[in-house]
Amino acid sequence: MKHLNKLLIPLFSLLLLTMLAGSGMAKEQAAGSPSLAKLVDIAGKQRMLSQKIAKAYFFYGQGIRPDKTRKQLLDSINEFDRNFEVIRKYVDNQGVQDMLVYIEMAKDELALLAKKPYSKENASLVLDYSETMLEGSQDIVSRLEEMSKLKKEAIVDLSGRQRMLTQRIAKYYIAYQAGFRDHNTVEQLKKAVNEFEEAHAALRKARQNTPEINANLTKVDRLWKVVAKFYKDVERGGLPVIVLATTDNIMTTMNNVTHQYVKLLGS
Repeated sequence: MKHLNKLLIPLFSLLLLTMLAGSGMAKEQAAGSPSLAKLVDIAGKQRMLSQKIAKAYFFYGQGIRPDKTRKQLLDSINEFDRNFEVIRKYVDNQGVQDMLVYIEMAKDELALLAKKPYSKENASLVLDYSETMLEGSQDIVSRLEEMSKLKKEAIVDLSGRQRMLTQRIAKYYIAYQAGFRDHNTVEQLKKAVNEFEEAHAALRKARQNTPEINANLTKVDRLWKVVAKFYKDVERGGLPVIVLATTDNIMTTMNNVTHQYVKLLGS
């Protein structure tokens, strides 16, 4: 988008300056801090919240369930801030701390936009900042996974990423309905739908699955059949309230699945 370069140039400049100060591993985590699996879960939730904030902004701006979507917007911003502070406090790794500087600028700007009246120009900026926050949060998840010698936390990442994809799909769906009908919007939506379906198939086959996890994944199967046709035929539009409710139901279910995987890892 036309605003993207203006947004990212100062962010990248500041990030480069901070990264030059040092990028090696810092001291081990203090006793009593969250487990690595839990931190992967928290960082993974940041990916989801980056998309949920933008999604809620668009739904609210379009007057769809305004009381609910306004609350969801503000609650998600507050949750992102709380998780941000947990990561900053407990992940003593220079690369992660550098990336937090990059994310902080974007999240603060997005929080300011959320308080302003909806406009297409502001909505375009919200899309851009949500992408910046997603990119930075994904980098932190990847760095946390690199700290694991056994890579056992990969299942938490995969499941947690499904939470993000539900919100990303809904974000681009409602953005299209709001008039962002460029090629990128459609392609990003299609890509996210394909990634969700591929990851869901992989999770269904995961050897770690318990009966409870499988029951939740079956629930996702049913819910996905309700809304997938709307995502895959976004040009037709329609029934945004059903899309909103069902997508959030899938996200909540995948959040439960992710926490179940964290519990299996002894967290």
